[in-house]
Amino acid sequence: MSRITPCLKALNEAGKSALIPYVTAGDPNPSATVEIMHTLVKSGADIIELGVPFSDPMADGPVIQLACERALVHGTSLQNVLDMVAEFRKTDDKTPVVLMGYLNPVEAMGMEVFIEKAKASGVDGVLTVDLPPEEADDVVPRFKEAGLDAIFLLAPTTTNERIKSAVAHGSGYIYYVSLKGVTGSSALNIDDVSQQLARIRGLTDMPVGVGFGIKDADSAAAVSKVADGVIVGSALVNTIAENADSSESMHGQIGKLIGAMRSAMDQ
Repeated sequence: MSRITPCLKALNEAGKSALIPYVTAGDPNPSATVEIMHTLVKSGADIIELGVPFSDPMADGPVIQLACERALVHGTSLQNVLDMVAEFRKTDDKTPVVLMGYLNPVEAMGMEVFIEKAKASGVDGVLTVDLPPEEADDVVPRFKEAGLDAIFLLAPTTTNERIKSAVAHGSGYIYYVSLKGVTGSSALNIDDVSQQLARIRGLTDMPVGVGFGIKDADSAAAVSKVADGVIVGSALVNTIAENADSSESMHGQIGKLIGAMRSAMDQ
């Protein structure tokens, strides 16, 4: 079992939702990522989604696309990302880490090699945007054998049959994309989210994290009332980009954003 399920169970028993920030590994530079991860945890993060940079991040909006470009300029590879997780694990063996990205870098490394290295480095879950559950029959058993959770995406347009397929193949948590669009989209409607989560929970008791459209403490608090996890990406990645010239300022602003979300969610 990965660290994800015990983490979410403990939070649920405490009446809390998980705060799950996303950052792109290697942005603004590879040497900054591990310390950013530690700052996230100190500021209240429960699980970290670590993005694997890719040249064609089709599910992402401009903010995360640019983060991938900045990381790739520095040559950040999947192996580098796994090394970052291993470095993080030297001083944090508790916080779950989920790799989020696309299938190409994994295929380039080789699925078996990736699974072996992910397990060894301390990865807990893998969310591969362009690997649908219907095509994951060969992959998921190998993930489970290695103690890795396979996490799948659901959208407002996902049918009940597709939800059942994602649940059957997945573990850890379900990532519900709250909006029809790419990362960084706006116009989050909490009533719509609540209705969709009720539909999903009618088909599974797996925890559900909600991402896309969460920008500040108020939106994080609103989502935490209906979701098991609150996933923040573009707002955080933008904060990193805006403060990349000063490490002190960057970590301070990361702490301010995540800390405010954690505080609002807990009230």
